[in-house]
Amino acid sequence: MAAPAVGGAGAGGSGGELSSEDEAAAPGEASKQLCHLFEQAAAHLQGLVQAASREQLLYLYARYKQVKVGNCNVPKPGFFDFEGKQKWEAWKALGEASPKQAMQEYVAAVRKLDPTWNPQAPEEKEKEGKVGFGGPVISSLYQEETIREEDKNIFDYCRENNIDHVTKAIKSKKVDVNIKDEEVFTISSLSTQKHLECDLLKNVQGRALLHWACDRGHKELVSILLQFTADINSQDNEGQTALHYASACEFLDIVELLLQAGADPTLRDQEGCLPEEVTECKAVSSVLQQHTAGRA
Repeated sequence: MAAPAVGGAGAGGSGGELSSEDEAAAPGEASKQLCHLFEQAAAHLQGLVQAASREQLLYLYARYKQVKVGNCNVPKPGFFDFEGKQKWEAWKALGEASPKQAMQEYVAAVRKLDPTWNPQAPEEKEKEGKVGFGGPVISSLYQEETIREEDKNIFDYCRENNIDHVTKAIKSKKVDVNIKDEEVFTISSLSTQKHLECDLLKNVQGRALLHWACDRGHKELVSILLQFTADINSQDNEGQTALHYASACEFLDIVELLLQAGADPTLRDQEGCLPEEVTECKAVSSVLQQHTAGRA
């Protein structure tokens, strides 16, 4: 997803903007001023989060990460981490944008959110926000509510990669290895799972533990579930198998594991897509195509 432009490096204004003359005269000093202005903008944003749209926050998030980390260097989040994927895509879309450009655009975007902001005026200290995927910038929008231990179900432990708990539950026969999430999620449990949007959950159910383990990239857990004879070709309510999930999330090692264990790469989902057609990873697609050709 390309981040929408809510501000640009060329936005003018007084009270902290750097002119081209300033940069030409003292590039080192201008750089320091820009860094200081960026940090002021990040602090000021904490008081503007409620007034900003999701698109604006994603735009700011991406530029904050580009400044603090550099080019996007983390794997794409899992298929059902909707918010994580939005943030990753916004950051990834910046490509190799320079920190200077990212800072300028960030400051301009904050100024657009609050045209009255004057960086030279003293500002009350904002409450420290929780640090999340991208620092304090938009954590109030994306922070996940902690689920109390007593409220967790087997799928929560699966998402957390709690191998010990999942293994014990299956061994004790308290949980069927092929149980579907639609059999577990209830109205009360949904209220504790903000990372799953209710309208999407209604449309995408029927996921087994193997689907979730593949979605989150938990290779060891996938292997254990297969040892417990998990149905490797189980399809969710949209017809997608664990192989679809691993492929979409670009977990090549899990794709290979599933294929070795007998996963069927010719099964299509309800939209008619094969696992090789839901991935953007050439390596994953190649492995799937070769395996399919070998079966012919």
